[in-house]
Amino acid sequence: MTGVQIEAVSVALGSTRALQEVSVELGAGWTAVVGPNGAGKSTLLRVIAGLEKPHSGAVRIDGRHLDTLSDLERALQIAWLAQQGTATGELTVREVVHLGRLARLGLFGAATPGDEAKVEQAMADAECTAWQGRRLHELSGGERQRVFLARVLAVGAPLLLLDEPTTHLDPPHQIALVRLLRRQVQEGVAVVSVLHDLSLALLADRLVVMDRGRIHASGPSDSVELHRKLVEVFGGAIRVENLAGRWIVIPNLDG
Repeated sequence: MTGVQIEAVSVALGSTRALQEVSVELGAGWTAVVGPNGAGKSTLLRVIAGLEKPHSGAVRIDGRHLDTLSDLERALQIAWLAQQGTATGELTVREVVHLGRLARLGLFGAATPGDEAKVEQAMADAECTAWQGRRLHELSGGERQRVFLARVLAVGAPLLLLDEPTTHLDPPHQIALVRLLRRQVQEGVAVVSVLHDLSLALLADRLVVMDRGRIHASGPSDSVELHRKLVEVFGGAIRVENLAGRWIVIPNLDG
């Protein structure tokens, strides 16, 4: 398990204060980060990944300041899925997933049987094995998303940062992703994901609720107090209800 400590982090993007004195600790399990547009969710993930340097505050990974990790150490510990995945359309699916092993192999290293097994497992987990020989430009948006997810899994990192991993996925594959993330957690991987689908987010172990660059609540996803904060940051446009033992979010059409 990889623990993440975020200590009074602030980030300004031009004239916008994207994060304002954000402090939160993210440990084992699956954490979903939620909030309205512009809440700072993606910026928070980019700060944890080391892709956005905070103007103040600190990020620690297992107690070590992020700035003290080498690029290689960071690449081995953190696997990152961007909101809009990129790769040249001429690469095959298998070649794209192989890029997840780059930090371990280097530019000229030869893949070992262990590396190939990791790639095979990642493709199987993301359900893209059947078309591993197809090129990226031949795939639908949902198929490409599953390939990018497989590339992240192939890294074998103890911390997964996923920015909108359900983008382009149909409902069956969204549920398959939830099951996959739960399996990753069982294997000791820590997962932090930004999600717009609030009902899916409530399936996570823990929620972090953000608005206007600040954290308004964090805690177990079944916390009634956290649900109240969730409704509050969305201006009462939603309701959180229990249906057959599961918490779901529905539009509040009476508000």
